[in-house]
Amino acid sequence: MKQIKIADRTLCRDEGSYSFKERLEIARRLEALRVDVIELPEIKNERADTLLIKTVASFVKDSVISVAAGSNADSIALAAAALKTAAKPRIRVELPVSPATMEYQYHKKPPKMLEWITAAISQAAEQCADVEFCARDASNAERDFLADAIAAAVSAGAKHVTVCDDTAHLAPDDLAAFAKDVSESAGVPVGIMCSDKFDCACAEALLAAKNGAVCVKTSASGEITPLEAFAAALQARGEHFGLSSSLRYTEIHRTVRQIRWISDASRKDTETSAEPLSDDSAIRLDSADDRAAVDAAVAKLGYDLSEDDAAKVYEEFQRVAAKKTVGAKELDAIVASSALQVPAAYKLISYVINSGNVISASAQITLERNGKTIRGVCLGDGPVDAAFIAIEQMIGLHCELDDFQIQSVTEGKDSVGNAVVKLRSDGKLYSGSGISTDIIGASIRAYINAANKIIYEEE
Repeated sequence: MKQIKIADRTLCRDEGSYSFKERLEIARRLEALRVDVIELPEIKNERADTLLIKTVASFVKDSVISVAAGSNADSIALAAAALKTAAKPRIRVELPVSPATMEYQYHKKPPKMLEWITAAISQAAEQCADVEFCARDASNAERDFLADAIAAAVSAGAKHVTVCDDTAHLAPDDLAAFAKDVSESAGVPVGIMCSDKFDCACAEALLAAKNGAVCVKTSASGEITPLEAFAAALQARGEHFGLSSSLRYTEIHRTVRQIRWISDASRKDTETSAEPLSDDSAIRLDSADDRAAVDAAVAKLGYDLSEDDAAKVYEEFQRVAAKKTVGAKELDAIVASSALQVPAAYKLISYVINSGNVISASAQITLERNGKTIRGVCLGDGPVDAAFIAIEQMIGLHCELDDFQIQSVTEGKDSVGNAVVKLRSDGKLYSGSGISTDIIGASIRAYINAANKIIYEEE
């Protein structure tokens, strides 16, 4: 039985499609599905994209993390630096090979493009042991030039080659023959990426895999081979074709549905957008519930957390549950504010707020960093202002407060408040959130959460 590798490109959608937290959550779910490769786009914003890759690398251990590069020498160096802590790093050099795309995107004739392919792959191979050459628009390329481009990439150090039918130029039978020809001549494992423009990508990918391709690029929500459909085809007809994969088939439908819900930009405006979660009306937890009960409720909401994040969620749950019963909405807010975050440089230990109409507001806050406690006291124009100034002075972080919001997660006098703080540092925006039945406490936690992201990236 031939093992087909699955390289998922869900996170390669247009910039701005997902928030930082959403991209981390999608990466977690893809690894939980046991996809072989999680592909990330080329680094555009050095600080933000590098932070994302390093954070993904901190919890993705089984899947290969593949970062695109190749548009210039700097992009390769940035990808290599961001992948240093990854357990299985890969640099993916994506370059066009058809006459039209070479001219339009890079303004290069074939000889110059061959030189650039060689130079880019060589530079990537010097900094990363695993390098892939992705020949974009390969189905429209002149076959002799495509063969030369692949040979140049392999000679320069590429360990994998992928040929792309970006425009759905080939019919399934033609693509299968194309994949067979490339696989027999490349000298390295060959993958395929098929456009789903005419709803034929799944059939094309199956036939290509049957005829020599060893890797198929998929997406849970996009314009190439659909992950869910291809997994279903492998599960149903894989034995007939002599193909198998490492995917967890029983989790595919639920996980893809959740990723699509994340991808749905209109989900915030409707309560019936994509039915992302199972029935959660029965979730009612209190301080007597143990870790196993909380973990089960989190799973019922559709989250698949790492051990570290599950521990953080339980710790935050205990704090909230000491004051009120925790339902589905509160638990969802707890997961959002405590899991899927960067490592905390500073942790809140305690706070004391004094405020009134005849005294100046003051905040006394105690933080912990590296096992040491730090205390600060400040006056301010109101309790929140005093608290934020105290934190800023204690950690030595001077940045602009871009936005501050407080929203109620649930109704009633004992409702849980969710605070959102946005800090601007060096022109970049960092968002933090915190929850509590005390809105001042929620605001403090949100500020510290945002500050920790700035400190993590700087360090």
